[in-house]
Amino acid sequence: MRKKTSGVRSRKSTIMVRAAPRDRRRALLSFDGRTEQAAIGRSGLTAMKREGDGATPRATMKLIGGFMRRDRVSLPPTRLPMRGIRRDMLWCDAPDHASYNRPVRAPFTASHETMARSDGLYDVCLVMDWNISCRRRLAGSAIFFHLIRPGYEPTQGCIAVSLPAMKRLIRHMRRGMAVRVA
Repeated sequence: MRKKTSGVRSRKSTIMVRAAPRDRRRALLSFDGRTEQAAIGRSGLTAMKREGDGATPRATMKLIGGFMRRDRVSLPPTRLPMRGIRRDMLWCDAPDHASYNRPVRAPFTASHETMARSDGLYDVCLVMDWNISCRRRLAGSAIFFHLIRPGYEPTQGCIAVSLPAMKRLIRHMRRGMAVRVA
């Protein structure tokens, strides 16, 4: 017997990301009948992701969880596990380091990204399972779903949306939800 769900939205399981026409550094993100503008890597999409290539991997990546600057943004309720960003939080992007593509804490001498960025890009930063559960050296690190730069400037390989779009999407997000970049 099927349960009635009147007034409740259906739970979709995939966010679709496709390159925008006429600009390979922008994308259209679709979910639950709504389309949002997004930015992707400066080198567009690739099926052969390499560390530092500036491309967004053409893949289906599951959401793992996220980080947020509680001192700068507030988010609607979400079932996606979220942690507050602290000043000492970093993300290792050094392929030869044992912590490659993992969060680390300062002080840390190997190559890394700072999570508490002054430009606000990581005020909401969702982690997708790209090269995390099964790491390969030089296959790319820190592929996040984060906030956009003004003017929808391209990313270093991540997917980025506006804060209002993130707030609309995050209500529906949960661990294991797929982000499909095609």
